[in-house]
Amino acid sequence: MINIKQIHHVAYRCKDAKETVEFYRDVLNMDFILAISEDRVPSTKEPDPYMHLFMDAGNGNILAFFEIPNSPPMGRDPNTPDWVQHIAFELESEEELLAAKAELEGKGLEVVGPTNHEIIKSIYFFDPNGHRLELTVRTDKAGQIEELNRIAPEMLEEWSQKKTTVKQAAWLHSDEFSED
Repeated sequence: MINIKQIHHVAYRCKDAKETVEFYRDVLNMDFILAISEDRVPSTKEPDPYMHLFMDAGNGNILAFFEIPNSPPMGRDPNTPDWVQHIAFELESEEELLAAKAELEGKGLEVVGPTNHEIIKSIYFFDPNGHRLELTVRTDKAGQIEELNRIAPEMLEEWSQKKTTVKQAAWLHSDEFSED
């Protein structure tokens, strides 16, 4: 039986290895912990030089990147909206979230939010590679996560049958959408 302990790392492509390390180190205060570079891919043995970077995202979480210069320029899936694929990092408090927003904007980044998701509040911005990033803080009240866990199977089943919005958890964004 498979027994997952945690995510070891998540890997994304980057345009420029040095620029990526500098962004995550200087903007998000992550330590650069490891680099691997080979002329061939160890798993497939294909010739494809690369630089593989590892950043410490805290609490044993590692964010990794590959720069692969012999491949066509990186792009995005044109059929997936920019807001869908993202990496979310958790902060300790709403005060830290607001301070992070001010710091990021002070460094010239465009920041969306804070957005109220009821159980979390988040801000969003992009790294130099075009990856959307989220900084979030937990704001859930007693019983909310348990209720979401309870209704999740029912919501999934209804979605899989209808492929239209299901409303069991609409309360999550009622405040956010009431501002429209």
